[in-house]
Amino acid sequence: MDYVEISNSIIVYALCGITVAIAFVQAFLYIRMAKKMTVKANIPKEVPKTAFRVGLISAIGPALGVFIVMVGLMTSIGGPMAWQRLSIIGAAPTELTAATLGAEAAGAELGGMGFTLEVMAVTWFVMALNGAGWLLVTGCFTPALETLRNKMSGGDPKWLIVMSGACSIGIFGYLNVSEIAKGWGNAAAVVGGVAGMMLLEKLVVPKFPKIREYNLGIAMLIGMACAVIYDISLGA
Repeated sequence: MDYVEISNSIIVYALCGITVAIAFVQAFLYIRMAKKMTVKANIPKEVPKTAFRVGLISAIGPALGVFIVMVGLMTSIGGPMAWQRLSIIGAAPTELTAATLGAEAAGAELGGMGFTLEVMAVTWFVMALNGAGWLLVTGCFTPALETLRNKMSGGDPKWLIVMSGACSIGIFGYLNVSEIAKGWGNAAAVVGGVAGMMLLEKLVVPKFPKIREYNLGIAMLIGMACAVIYDISLGA
């Protein structure tokens, strides 16, 4: 059996399915816990429903990107492993980079010349190590970071909101700058997303307030469309 047959075998699907099932159970337990906390905190039932709906819409854009990369990974590392990695991590570019670096470290090209069963095993190992790092850090240090955040806010909920918002702006700003530096296509996606969000807030939301719940997801789709239009026009 060559690496293609082994990577898509039933036993690999079964083993990868265990991890995906655990992730699914964790998501279910988290949703159930969140519902219990809304009751304890006397939060209106409409708030969690709205939050869930907003999160669902906002996830469409990133999910499309993950799906596209998963199709590419399936041809080289097999369907089961691509399904498993992107189900629990979801960082499609990171997983693709890890697989590529693993293949190069073994002296081959990902899915190309010299890509053997041994090289595929190396790529799997590198992808696992790549994901294990942040899982270990978050599991060990998240409780301590939460304590540190509360101490920095001084127990003031308003300051905590400001600090959390500033951190989010910094994180997304850093990610956007990194994407812009990769090329004009990525820059078009960022600019399109920002412009789309501004137009939605200024022109659409005042007339249709309920659209605000879906602004983030719609802005992501606008950004993706701008990147596609740029690539098509460049190809033409």
